[in-house]
Amino acid sequence: MTYKAPIDDIKFTLDYMTEFTQRVNAGEFTDLSQDLVDAVLLEAAKFAENEIAPLNRIGDVEGATLITHDNAFNEVKTATGWVKTYKDWCEAGWASLPHSVEHGGQGLPTVLGVATTEMWNAASMAFGIGPVLTQGAADTIDNLGTDEQKRIYLEQIVSGNWSATMNLTEPDVGSDLGMLACKAVRDGDDFKLHGTKIFITYGEHDVAENIIHLVLARVEDAPKGVKGLSLFIVPKYLVNEDGSLGERNHVEAIGLEEKMGIHGSPTCTMAFEGATAYLIGEENKGINGMFMLMNNARLMVATQGVSIGDRAYQHAINYANERTQGRRPDTPKGKMTLIKNHPDIKHMLLKQRCYTLASRALCYQTALSLDLSKMLDGDEAKLAALDADFLTPIAKGYATDMGTESATLGVQIHGGMGFIEEAGAAQHYRDARIAAIYEGTNGIQAMDLVGRKLNMDNGTTALRFIDMAMATADELMNSDEAFGKTAYRLKDAAEAAKEATMWLLAAKDEDADLPLAAATTYLRLMGLLLGAHYIAKGAHACAGQLSSAAEYVILARFFAENLLPEVMALNKIIIDGSEVLLTAPDDMFTL
Repeated sequence: MTYKAPIDDIKFTLDYMTEFTQRVNAGEFTDLSQDLVDAVLLEAAKFAENEIAPLNRIGDVEGATLITHDNAFNEVKTATGWVKTYKDWCEAGWASLPHSVEHGGQGLPTVLGVATTEMWNAASMAFGIGPVLTQGAADTIDNLGTDEQKRIYLEQIVSGNWSATMNLTEPDVGSDLGMLACKAVRDGDDFKLHGTKIFITYGEHDVAENIIHLVLARVEDAPKGVKGLSLFIVPKYLVNEDGSLGERNHVEAIGLEEKMGIHGSPTCTMAFEGATAYLIGEENKGINGMFMLMNNARLMVATQGVSIGDRAYQHAINYANERTQGRRPDTPKGKMTLIKNHPDIKHMLLKQRCYTLASRALCYQTALSLDLSKMLDGDEAKLAALDADFLTPIAKGYATDMGTESATLGVQIHGGMGFIEEAGAAQHYRDARIAAIYEGTNGIQAMDLVGRKLNMDNGTTALRFIDMAMATADELMNSDEAFGKTAYRLKDAAEAAKEATMWLLAAKDEDADLPLAAATTYLRLMGLLLGAHYIAKGAHACAGQLSSAAEYVILARFFAENLLPEVMALNKIIIDGSEVLLTAPDDMFTL
């Protein structure tokens, strides 16, 4: 199935669900016009549809290939078309779009970078994930690197000539970074790295000239735990003083993971055997730099949830417009009806569309808040930064969960054919499933939300977002009857969310584990509430402005009346159902 970039929905999100377009038209983004925004989106759509989308099935079938050598470093060959498309992508300027002009970038807002990232990943998630980590690494070097490191690496990374990776996980360590064992041994002013890292996305490949690894490791005699970790730059090829590539560094892929999905993305086991490494940032402060990279990656992975959710929806709706099954009262005699006319199929398609629309709004609003935190001054900048911090785990958790749910519904809409690889729906599910796991599992996102983000200002930011939802409900109270019970359901959900939030803020004083028992439930609750808020806000704002306004009103009403009531149940689960988790003894979970 071909991919069609959802430009109308993307523009609806930018124009009406968030304040991006309003701020562009007010001149708040320097040198950014609406014409430029439109041009970027349309050209990105063309590249995604015509150049990247054809790779999707090829990457799934062929995958990446590890080529081992006895007397030379191992290599990874990407699937057919990967090298050419990546080169064309870089030459078209897409790699440099969100980076600073100082280092050769185009200096466009994060929110536009997120919108284009959505299209790359919807066209082929296995292709789109590579540039995501490269962008995060560039931002980290820009913020923490020395002038010399910026001179050597940034222009090449920003252009896409060199790619970059994030090296955290080790065998038997997982997310407990304090247990990392990769060792950095002093070698003059620099270091030699020894150790193994696993699950490294694009750790080795043939699409870029050089690969710059950002690696967490422990300097000899460093403190134990995360306080003893440092961050290092480890290039695949060492770089000469004049910027040319020198000898091969002692880092290589020794394994390639056989994964459930995103087969075209090379996920490597990397061995550092005395690899030359350069400290970035302060010694023993590496965790700070890695989280800078990680937070960027979390937003982009959230965007992948939007991407794969939309791709699964497109696949399903095309099938629903072709497949006939059964008859309805209005079906002509001797004919069968298209399955899209059956209420159950409509229900699933509406769910997919709403999940994607809500998730997109969360991601774009997070990106816009990041932009505003850099553009504004004083208290306004601090407020925007708090918004971005609070929204990031919700966006990552909710959007990737909804991407998986949309892909699951896509398989279901295909019926028996959905379980057959030939139909293509299964690939979307297999690709989607990783997004809820990598860059911090969604359980970790939920713990971050209730353990850190909710308490960073004693709930003030959370309650402010809940108040926004309540204000949207108030605006809709006397709106067109086409909105049905939207206002009432949104008001009910906001009140339930506020009660749950206040309970969580108090629960931590009773038992520190109690909020953690409710964390995943609370993240879903907030995702539902904010998703409903943004869709209803956008649908109300576009009345009389868009020819498709009535369609968005239906989506707002469907979300409010069919999905949002879950918030009231989640409220009860949080308040009444969390304690029982703590009563289950550890030895209960043994066979």
